[in-house]
Amino acid sequence: MDRFLPVFRALGMLLSLFSLTLLVPLTYSHLIGDGAEAAYDLAFFATLGSGALLWGLTHSYKRELHVRDGFLLVVLAWSVLPVYASIPLYTQLDIGFTQAYFEAVSGLTATGATVLANLDSLPQSINLWRHLIIWLGGMGLIVLAVAILPMLGIGGRQMFKAEIPSPMKDTKLTPRIAQTAKGLWLVYVGITSTCALAYRWAGMSGFDAICHAFSTVALGGFSTHDASFAYWNSPLIEGIAIFFMLVAGMNFATHYVAITGRDLRTYLRDPEILWFLVVLLGSVLLLTFFLWGHHAYPSSSEALRHAAFNTISVATTAGFATTDYSLWPFFAPLWMLFLCSFISCSGSTGGGIKMMRAVLLYKQVYRELLRAMHPNAVYPVKLGGHSVPQNMLFAVLAFGFIYMVTLVTLTLVLSFSGLEIITAFSAAVASLNNTGPGLGSVGPAGNYAGLNNFQTWACTFAMLLGRLEIFTLLVVLTPAFWKK
Repeated sequence: MDRFLPVFRALGMLLSLFSLTLLVPLTYSHLIGDGAEAAYDLAFFATLGSGALLWGLTHSYKRELHVRDGFLLVVLAWSVLPVYASIPLYTQLDIGFTQAYFEAVSGLTATGATVLANLDSLPQSINLWRHLIIWLGGMGLIVLAVAILPMLGIGGRQMFKAEIPSPMKDTKLTPRIAQTAKGLWLVYVGITSTCALAYRWAGMSGFDAICHAFSTVALGGFSTHDASFAYWNSPLIEGIAIFFMLVAGMNFATHYVAITGRDLRTYLRDPEILWFLVVLLGSVLLLTFFLWGHHAYPSSSEALRHAAFNTISVATTAGFATTDYSLWPFFAPLWMLFLCSFISCSGSTGGGIKMMRAVLLYKQVYRELLRAMHPNAVYPVKLGGHSVPQNMLFAVLAFGFIYMVTLVTLTLVLSFSGLEIITAFSAAVASLNNTGPGLGSVGPAGNYAGLNNFQTWACTFAMLLGRLEIFTLLVVLTPAFWKK
């Protein structure tokens, strides 16, 4: 275990940095006097004290992090930080630790599933904290950390490569990894600020605009209102949300290159974006005509409004709602859950297997069909005009296999625990893809409060698996990882 002491030193640094984020809701709680100040005092000192103690015990173990170190640190960060993020929820609200930890994991993984009701009456600082952690988790606390930790003597490349989505692990936007992380965060902050201003202009209060900008750009789905976006019943606000959900569903590396290079043609050169937009647009039109044809809405315009918002929201794994779409004819919500498994681009804040992997899987299947007819022909798989290396194809195939096995296993486990099959399946899909609401009792009109502790922990584990793209967490759980 001594070889992992530098990891615990880095974790101590992360905890200390994370404690500073608690100053935001703490200060806000003091300013408005909502009665939650003591909860943040406890959380701040517990987080800072734990981080300082861990760093103090391991501060002499200083070296560049290796590949194994990166995997372990990321897993520890995403499983330990929610413990401290849950302290204000556990101490201020009438919920148990299991539910508080679930809520914190849901936030930091940008899932948006909730066990809380009466969101409108929660202390404002609690709602601010929920949305702040979902925003931090959207781009990834590790990406933020690698922009800062190098100044403290902790190398960040292995952390960055272990945390970011696999298809862009080896993409270097700038020569230095810390500069890359800073660039991505600057774009993230800029888009979030623009979103907040747009919401405020469209009629949201300042507080709601900030909270929902955090949640929209992180594709998280938390809201300050039980009714989510139905609270405003505003086509303008919904249109703004649709635009920023689409932006957040694209690769932030593409945004970075387009903005810094002042060249919108960058988006045309991204092979994922065309697939992303075409599949989403096609799905919106399909469900619009489907709902209108089944008389779910009296007019095509109303069917388009609800189909567009809810389809894009669920598909990009944002998880907002303007209506209880679980009451639609069953094909519609089932198609939306199917979309959330792959629509989001790599390098976005969305979940699922990502569009790049889905496209490569499709191209690989198509190549095998051609090879069945012409065994001696050579058909390279290409993406963006370039041949895809075989090792990447093998990695994508392996990921697709483990994704399906994980989804089936989670569904069986939840069904075994007593959930009816629709709720079990949709909870597994929504948790693993970091989408939030599912169907049945965990649908948009309900939440996850009705699950027992075992079911809650199963969904919590699924959210962590999805956020870390399965392999990062499973690697740490293998015996080979712990061998010298």
